[in-house]
Amino acid sequence: MTGAPAKTTHYRDLYINGGWQPQSGTGSIDVLSASTEEVIGSIPEGTLEDVDRAVRAARAAFDNGWSETSVADRAGWLRKLSGALKERSEEIAKTIAQEVGSPITMATSIQAGLPVMVTASYAQFITEVKLEQELGNSLVVREPYGVVGAITPWNYPLHQIMAKVAPALAAGCTVVLKPSEVAPLNAFLLADACQSIGLPAGVLNIVTGYGPVVGEAIASHPMVDMVSFTGSVRAGKRVGALAGEGIHSFIHDDGARPRPQVR
Repeated sequence: MTGAPAKTTHYRDLYINGGWQPQSGTGSIDVLSASTEEVIGSIPEGTLEDVDRAVRAARAAFDNGWSETSVADRAGWLRKLSGALKERSEEIAKTIAQEVGSPITMATSIQAGLPVMVTASYAQFITEVKLEQELGNSLVVREPYGVVGAITPWNYPLHQIMAKVAPALAAGCTVVLKPSEVAPLNAFLLADACQSIGLPAGVLNIVTGYGPVVGEAIASHPMVDMVSFTGSVRAGKRVGALAGEGIHSFIHDDGARPRPQVR
C-alpha cells in the first residue's frame, strides 16, 4: 500500500530566478499514480525558451554573487534547505509514494529522509574539504565551475535531485534542473522549500518537460558549463553527444594554452 492518496496538484508555472514564472508554452503533462494510474497532478511542458530563461538566470546568479559566497554562507544555506525539506517530509513522502509506488513507510524513511541527510551532509563536507592543496610541485585549487545542468530519473526522484543539487550549490555553482516527467511533483516541493528560506534568485531553477526538448536544450546550451545526468544508456549517449559539442579546445590558434579564469 502507498498510504492515503495525495491531493491532486496542478502546476502551471515554473520555478525560475527565485520565483514562479509562467511557462512560455501552453502544454501540460499529466502525472499518474503508480498504483492506480489515476491522474494525481500535472506540470508545465517546458520549452526551449523556458530553458533559456532558466539558464540565463543561473548564469546571472553565478556571475553576480553566488560563486563568491563564502564556504560558511553556502553551508548555512544548505543547512536551511535541509531543514525546510525535513519540515515537508510528510508531504514529500506521500507525494513520492503516489508518483513511484513506494510503500509509505519506505517513502518516509528513504524517499523523504535521504534528501534531508544528503543536503545536510554537503553542508558539513564543504566546511571540511581543502580548497587549496599542495601535491608535490602542484597546487590544486578547487573553485566554482559555473552553471550545472542536472537531469534526474524517476525511481528515487528527490534523492537523485539533491545528490546533484547539494554538491553543486556547496561548490558555489548554480543549477538548472530537469526532473523526470514521470515523478516531478516532488521537485515543486523542493522549489517551495527554496523559496521559503529565501535562497538567492537564480541559484536553483527548475524546468519540467520531456527529455528530447528540455533535457536536450539543457545539455546543448552554450551557457551550461557542466551536465550531470542519471538515466538510460540511450538518453545518456544523446546527452553526452550534445554536451560534447560544447567542449572547446584548450589550445589557441597560436598553440598557446589560455590561462584559466579564476573566480
